[in-house]
Amino acid sequence: MSQQNDTQETAEHIPFEEFREGLPHGRFRVIVNPALVVPFVSHRMHAMALALALIGPGIAAALAGYPWIGGPLVLAGVLVRWSVKKQAPRILLHLATRVPSVYEQAGEHGVMEVRRA
Repeated sequence: MSQQNDTQETAEHIPFEEFREGLPHGRFRVIVNPALVVPFVSHRMHAMALALALIGPGIAAALAGYPWIGGPLVLAGVLVRWSVKKQAPRILLHLATRVPSVYEQAGEHGVMEVRRA
């Protein structure tokens, strides 16, 4: 009985190519940690830097008298952060199936766990 618990606690490492080829066929089950996925994806995509690059000039343009230019820039910056936050698990899965380093880092940091189905 304890041997079975030991095998469940130690996760099997699945190579990237096997994961990439087997996921569409339903061979693997992906478990995403909801507390870690948003910061991981946000950092990986540089979402905060992009949002600030849009919001800062948008505020400056609005204060300089160009609200029709500044408003959409601020709105775009806010929407970038919101969309990354809402779609983080999907973005992670997309990146993990295409970029080997994302797959490895997500597994190492506990953001994503892959199990055989």
